[in-house]
This record gives sequence, structure tokens and C-alpha cells, in this order.
Amino acid sequence: MSSAVPAVQTVDLTKAYRIGRVDYPALKGISIKIMKGELASIIGPSGSGKSTLLNLIGALDYPTSGHIYIDGVDLRKLNDDQLSLLRNRKIGFIYQSFNLIQRLTAGENVQMPLIARAVDPKMREARALKVLKAVGLGQKSHKRPMELSGGEQQRVAVARALVTEPSLVIADEPTGNLDSKTTADVMATITEMNKKSKTTFIIVTHNAEIAEKTQRVISIRDGLVEKDQYIHRLDSFSNPEQGKL
Repeated sequence: MSSAVPAVQTVDLTKAYRIGRVDYPALKGISIKIMKGELASIIGPSGSGKSTLLNLIGALDYPTSGHIYIDGVDLRKLNDDQLSLLRNRKIGFIYQSFNLIQRLTAGENVQMPLIARAVDPKMREARALKVLKAVGLGQKSHKRPMELSGGEQQRVAVARALVTEPSLVIADEPTGNLDSKTTADVMATITEMNKKSKTTFIIVTHNAEIAEKTQRVISIRDGLVEKDQYIHRLDSFSNPEQGKL
């Protein structure tokens, strides 16, 4: 695995925010490698820099210094249009607040990333239904978000993140608004999707119980990596013989 290209690599990554005349460092030099197919979590207290790190990996913000590589591509060498294309082609996003469009059905919400690719409407509908079935919501594709439970809405969000077959999915507190039972259901869905699709998942969470369900835990404190450990074997989460959804 050491010779393989990582799904994500950061090298001496820093990020500082200027308020007035003062620079406040959020990241102070983070270097990590996350290999393809991993299900990793990033944990840390509030203000530790974990969400900043996730935004940089997701190409949603620019670092102050250092490098970010996605599938070997240095993001600093891409212009804004190329970064937008990379986000659409390679990265899926899951948020704490679901970010579903209330007037659209579950199926239509899942189709949204495919519209940016100008995918044929019939193909979009078929692909969305296939992924909704994979997360256990095939019978609810015509339901609107208000007709779904919180856990079901988050599974719609998982399906939306996977519909473009990204190589990487990043999730920012994906279970933060859910109760314990629903949290377990959503994490089971994410784990199963990681097994089936071989997609790399990075989950930011403050919840140690969520982190323990991932293969690898990266602990961030004061803008630095405090600890990085594998708590499950890779083969306990991924089956190489299973292909894409």
C-alpha cells in the first residue's frame, strides 16, 4: 500500500485567519495520508481546526501554505474552474443540516449533482433510484424531505453524495442532529456504502462513539495532529471483490 497514490494527502498544511491586524492560526502544519478505500474520522475539541481541515481537503477554501493532493493532484495548481470540476467529479459532501431542497423529492435531491454534469434526465433518474435503493430508500424516492424522518433525510444526503461515484466523500458532523438510534442507523449506512463502493470516507465528528465505528481516527488539537491510529483492519470495512454501486 505504501507505493499507492493516497486518496488524500496534506503536506505541512497551514491556515490562518486575519481579524483586523492579527493572524489567528487554525492549522499549524498538518501532514497526513489517507489511502483509497479508508473510512477515517477526524476528531477534536471545538476550535481544534478539524472543520478547517475538512474544508481545505474538500477544496472549499485555500490554505495559507502547504499542499493538498486529491488522487495525486496538487490543488494549488488548479484554477477556480478546475477546482469546481474536481469537486463535482471526485468529491461528495455530507453535512450536519442535510441541505436538502424542501420542494424537491428525495429522488430529485439526489439528482442535483448530476444536473451540473448535464446528464440525461432519464439516466439521472435511474442513477438516483439505484443509489436510493442502496441506502434503503428506494420506496421513498417520491417523498419530499418533510415527509421523511431525520435519519431518512440524512440517508438521502448520503445517496446524493454517492450519486456521482466520487472517489472521496467528506462528512462534517453527519449525525450531529440525530438521536442515538438514528445515528447508529446512519453510520451503518455509511459503513455499508464504504464496503460496497470502495469510496474513501472522511468524517469530522466530536463524538468518540462515532469515531470508534471508523477504521482510523485522526485526533486534532490546537491545529496539529495529536494522534493518528488505526482501530480496525482495512479488510473489516472493505471487500476488494465488491465493485462500484
